[in-house]
Amino acid sequence: MAKILLEIITPDRVVVSEEVDIVTAPGVAGEFGVLANHAPMVAAVKIGPLHYKVDGKEEWVAISGGFCEVSNNKITFLVEAAERAWEIDVERALKAKERAEKRLQQYAAQAEKIDYARARAALQRALTRLLVAEKGKAGTPR
Repeated sequence: MAKILLEIITPDRVVVSEEVDIVTAPGVAGEFGVLANHAPMVAAVKIGPLHYKVDGKEEWVAISGGFCEVSNNKITFLVEAAERAWEIDVERALKAKERAEKRLQQYAAQAEKIDYARARAALQRALTRLLVAEKGKAGTPR
């Protein structure tokens, strides 16, 4: 099977740089998949799980918003943050989820002036990290 080079880059580091079979990502307009020799494109991506396959093995990465470019048999994601499944601290993600849910409850009760969009984004990030950690349980550091 033909491969495509996948790169996931944050402001701090290169999270993934490897030849893969397929990439599935959370686009702003909906989930999309990319195989080798895909037509050039640029897409906005949102907070969500990104997964890819290498020789039949599925890998999971939690990503935050950013952009993706496909060109010359390479797909590059420039995102705010990204964590491979095995890098995720589940306890920390659970605490972040609880904090975000509490802030949203305070917003609903109008008990405190809360930035609703920021609280929703924090909740989405925490839920994504928990999902990716669960999905990637079988994955190991490469």
